[in-house]
Amino acid sequence: MAERILLVEDDARLAEMLSEYLGGAGFRVVHVGFGAAALERLAAEPCDAVVLDLMLPDMDGLDVCRQLRTKSDAPVLMLTARGDATDRIVGLELGADDYLPKPFAPRELLARLRAILRRRGNGTSSEAPLCFGRLEIDRAARTLRIDGAERMITSYQFALLVALAENAGRVLSRDTLMDLVKGEALEAFDRSIDVHVSRIRAAIEDDAKHPRRIITVRGAGYVFAKAQE
Repeated sequence: MAERILLVEDDARLAEMLSEYLGGAGFRVVHVGFGAAALERLAAEPCDAVVLDLMLPDMDGLDVCRQLRTKSDAPVLMLTARGDATDRIVGLELGADDYLPKPFAPRELLARLRAILRRRGNGTSSEAPLCFGRLEIDRAARTLRIDGAERMITSYQFALLVALAENAGRVLSRDTLMDLVKGEALEAFDRSIDVHVSRIRAAIEDDAKHPRRIITVRGAGYVFAKAQE
């Protein structure tokens, strides 16, 4: 069955072009031009990924992303014409998986969309959960639990957490982490890894400001602690 993409874009000409292009690549595209309509659609019918413009006529795209994340774990690819990196950081902090600045080539959007979908679906049933005390990372089900309670993170953040956990005790540089999660789509944004790690910490640490599980090694990267004090 074709993967279903929700395209949230108020530029009718761009939306028509993208719908045709993605449809030709094998996706089933549902287009809406307003943020409220996007949230209604998601409530009525799940989707496999969301392509979300940040500048919408009725709502800020960041608000849409914030509300979407409370109800769905579908990967989100943001489209932005804004030049301010702050918007990109905020979008990632709110749970977006990737961003693409306008103008862009449809081929690049397709590549990034396929990448976030591939990261979401790369688990296999043969993989046993990774358990670290109260923390359980189920790679097959792609779920994260603390004391049995599920915590929500994005597909990119889950892939990043798995990369860290599978290399527990090793210091991994930002470049190494991006290679491990095949995050080439984010390589132009130097702070992307830091933003995603902060969101993971918020989900798994008792005190995200004083992390004991994912430790920053100044000038080197991050290390996932095998055991906590």
